Amino acid sequence: MTEFIRVASVDDIKPGERLWVDLEEEMVIIFNANGTYYCIADLCSHDGGPLEDADLIGCEVECPRHGGRFDIRTGKPTALPAIEAIPTYEVKVENGEIYVEAPEVW
Repeated sequence: MTEFIRVASVDDIKPGERLWVDLEEEMVIIFNANGTYYCIADLCSHDGGPLEDADLIGCEVECPRHGGRFDIRTGKPTALPAIEAIPTYEVKVENGEIYVEAPEVW
């Protein structure tokens, strides 16, 4: 059974904004893209660096170092030099609270 962790209130992440959360196993970023919440690992698959300063363009993030892009809904790369997907985590909202799927222990 999938475990979910409460990470924030919907009021904490306005549309177009993000929140970084340390889930012990992994650092993640929760995005509010027009009222829908998505969660990705804070990790560029191209060079292993963080995506914390990545620009959010629609439902894509663009890595600030080399311009690789990823779809925050699927984790799939959408622009080179990124060719490998990044981890994504299921998000659910209940009673105004945001919950994220707990990463699996490696």
